[in-house]
Amino acid sequence: MRMTKLIIAIAFCSIAAVACNETTKDMEITEDPVISTFYFIRHAEKDRTDPENRDPELNQDGLNRAIKWAEVFDPIDLDAVYSTNYERTSMTAAPTSVKKDIPIKYYDPASLDIEAFKNSNERLNVLVVGHSNTTPDFVNKMLGVDKYQPMDDSDNSSLFVIRIINGEATDIRLQID
Repeated sequence: MRMTKLIIAIAFCSIAAVACNETTKDMEITEDPVISTFYFIRHAEKDRTDPENRDPELNQDGLNRAIKWAEVFDPIDLDAVYSTNYERTSMTAAPTSVKKDIPIKYYDPASLDIEAFKNSNERLNVLVVGHSNTTPDFVNKMLGVDKYQPMDDSDNSSLFVIRIINGEATDIRLQID
C-alpha cells in the first residue's frame, strides 16, 4: 500500500514536472513594458483685474493652487515639466519645477508634433501645464480620440492622467480640490 502511494506520488510529480517544462517552453519571454505617464493640468487661477491683459500672472488663489499642485506631484518621480510660454502657466509649473529641480520646457500647442512628443518622453513621467482649451485638446491627441471638451473657465483643478503602455493609452480625469 505504501509502495503504491509512493509510485503514485512519483508519477504525479513526474507528470507535473513535464507539464511545467512544456508550459515554460510555450511561454513567450517578454521585455519590460514601455510605460510613459503624462499628467495634464490647466494653469491655476489668473489675475482678472485687467481684462485687456492677454498674459496675466496668477492671483493669490492661483499662487496657492500652484503650491498645492507641487504637493500633489511631490510623491511622483517626474522627469520633465512642460508649460506654454505664458505667465499663468509658467507660474503654475514653477513650484513643482523648483521642488523637483527640473527645468521647465516650453511648448507651443499650435505647432506640437504629438508623435515626436510621445517618443521624446517615452518611459518618462511628465507634467504638462496648459489652458482650458489646449489641455483637453492635447489629451485628446495623446489618446487619439476626441473624448474631452474644452474646460470651463472656472476649472483650475482638473488633472488628466494618460498612461501609455506599449503604445496603448488609458486615461482618467480627476478633480484635485
